[in-house]
Amino acid sequence: MPAAKKQRQSQGGSAKTRLQNISLVIGMTLIIVVVGSGWILSHANLLERGIWLDTSYEVAGSPTISADFINQVLDSYGSPASGKGQVLYDLGVRYHIDPVYALAFFLQESRFGTTGVARVTLSLGNIRVTPGYDSYDGYRKYKSWEAGFEDWYKLIHKQYVQTWKLSTIDQIVPVYAPSADHNDVDAYIQSVKSAVDSWRLGEVQV
Repeated sequence: MPAAKKQRQSQGGSAKTRLQNISLVIGMTLIIVVVGSGWILSHANLLERGIWLDTSYEVAGSPTISADFINQVLDSYGSPASGKGQVLYDLGVRYHIDPVYALAFFLQESRFGTTGVARVTLSLGNIRVTPGYDSYDGYRKYKSWEAGFEDWYKLIHKQYVQTWKLSTIDQIVPVYAPSADHNDVDAYIQSVKSAVDSWRLGEVQV
């Protein structure tokens, strides 16, 4: 084949490759724009309230959901603790733990008190019994949901955050619900994060 013809074919192939690359870049740009626009729209209510998605999932902090919203969630799941949203909220403020995390653990541990031993123990977090507590099947038992709520907040605030310096969901869950107790730690973490994200977006059911 003449050299000139070879050169023209080479140039043609190069031009085709450049065109494919340009098309790919344009396509990726459009995807980014569309996804980015969707992110902005779906998170608009967070931005309006000055709340950004917390990718670190730090449990300590101010409330990112209201007491009324907590009540909506508890009511929607038929929780025996329905109507106690203000208590969960106020305790979160007192112990400087965002109540959205208390709600997420409550969902994960007993579907808001509708399953397992929590129906008897009135425990938000199915905490293993230690000296000084009433016991039921190896778990701390309380006289009221309010007492169970406060004990969970105390545990997270004093033991995990202040003493052990564990402040994120990724740090807390492997200790709180270890695999040695037959827990799926990764699934637990993802369930908590997913619930937190959904509630911060105003979605009652997760």
